[in-house]
Amino acid sequence: MMCCGSERSKRFWILRIILIPIGIAALGFLLGFVVMTLWNWLTPVLFGWHTITFWQAVGLFVLAKILFGGFKCCRHHGHFHEGMHRWHMSPEEREKMREEWKNRCCTTEKKE
Repeated sequence: MMCCGSERSKRFWILRIILIPIGIAALGFLLGFVVMTLWNWLTPVLFGWHTITFWQAVGLFVLAKILFGGFKCCRHHGHFHEGMHRWHMSPEEREKMREEWKNRCCTTEKKE
């Protein structure tokens, strides 16, 4: 009896060990090709820059992922950075802020 996938066959694990690295490599090549194609299609025409090779495109993609925070390992099951956008306010503070924004943004009276 199989409970939560604990009794998997050898074939399943062998296929996983083989197919996961192949899938990751294929995705890397696809992303490198897409970056290279877009770069070589747009930047020479728009900015007069030189075209790049496939490996330069892969390096550019990795650099962009590092600079813009793409390699996150802990995504918290769909709640990624949830706490960053949540304001910790009391209900009174929230109501005061709503009133301030309402007065600031939604005034219908003409000022003379």
